Amino acid sequence: MTKFNALKAFALVAGLLLSTGAIAQEEASLPHSGTDLTDKGSLQRGAKYFMSYCSGCHSMKYLRYSRMGDDLGLTEQDVQDHLNLSGSKYGDHIIASMTPEMAKLAFNKEPPDLSVIARVRGSDWIYAYLKSFYLDESRPVGWNNTVFPNASMPNPLWELQGLQHPVYGKADATGERPVERLEVSQPGSLKPQEFDQVARDITAFLEYAGEPAGLVRPALGVWVLAFLALFTFLAWLLKKEYWKDVH
Repeated sequence: MTKFNALKAFALVAGLLLSTGAIAQEEASLPHSGTDLTDKGSLQRGAKYFMSYCSGCHSMKYLRYSRMGDDLGLTEQDVQDHLNLSGSKYGDHIIASMTPEMAKLAFNKEPPDLSVIARVRGSDWIYAYLKSFYLDESRPVGWNNTVFPNASMPNPLWELQGLQHPVYGKADATGERPVERLEVSQPGSLKPQEFDQVARDITAFLEYAGEPAGLVRPALGVWVLAFLALFTFLAWLLKKEYWKDVH
């Protein structure tokens, strides 16, 4: 390896370590989501909230209605009557109601697909993001977010959460005033603890959608360990048989 290539490799490794450290630091400052993928009720509520408040703009191109129904213990009738708001077939992927053309007119770009957002950002990030919208008249959409500043997205859950206003701290060296905390200036239809549960349910559903197989992994793990134990025992018997005449 040449000296130049060695320097490039060192710079790449250093960059990865720094970015990993920054992500870990960010995650440490976020509130714990407290999601539980074994709680089918939470996943079902999260699916309902996602379809009602998020699926108008955001797709889940890697998840089918039928797979969601099977995994969450819902019948086809349940899914088609209460979760499939786009009129798609039961076996179709979950596609946003808003067309790409409409999205570009409204937001200047198509909202991202959320199939694997939990695997990219993490559950704690999503949970904090859903709770951190505040009114900001300087933004074209009228909203901002402390977890993802200047996101081009309004708060879809404002009726449930209420309206939040920022409380700013002292200006820094650049003259910017950081947001110290958020205060609810107009209560929503839910109490804070109830809204926290809504955010947790949506987060749990997005965590499930990122890896549906995660629901069955614990059950499969028991059988895998049992197979490995049996295979180890048979291998030991085979070894004993082969080496019984060797002194």
